[in-house]
Amino acid sequence: QLQLVESGGGLVQPGGSLRLSCVASGFHLYYYCIGWFRQAPGKDRVGVSCILSSDGSTNYAASAKGRFTISSDNAKNTAYLQINDLDVEDTAVYYCAVRYGFRPCELFTDVYDYWGQGTQVTVSS
Repeated sequence: QLQLVESGGGLVQPGGSLRLSCVASGFHLYYYCIGWFRQAPGKDRVGVSCILSSDGSTNYAASAKGRFTISSDNAKNTAYLQINDLDVEDTAVYYCAVRYGFRPCELFTDVYDYWGQGTQVTVSS
C-alpha cells in the first residue's frame, strides 16, 4: 500500500541542525512532487519547501530560504529536509506529502494527494 513515513525530528537547542527523512513505499517518488509542511501548536499547516523529483527543481517558502534545504533520492525512494540554525519559532510537527505529476511543485496543502504521519521538531534552550 502507499505510505509516507517521516522521521528525524527531536529536541534540539537553538542554532542546532536536523535532517528529516520521508520514506515512500508502494509507489515511486520519481513520478511525484514532494512537499514538506509544518504545523505549530494552535496554527494552520503551512508549506515549507517542495521538490519535483523528476528534474530536481525546488521551491521554498520565504521563511525557509537559506536555512532549509530539500532534496530527494529516487534510488532510495526518500526525500529529505535539512534544517540549519534552528530557532524556537521552528517548533512544529513536520509533514511530508506528495502530488502526482510532472508540473512544478507548489506549497498549497490542498493540492497534495497523500500525507505522512508527521515528525515532531522541538527547539528549546
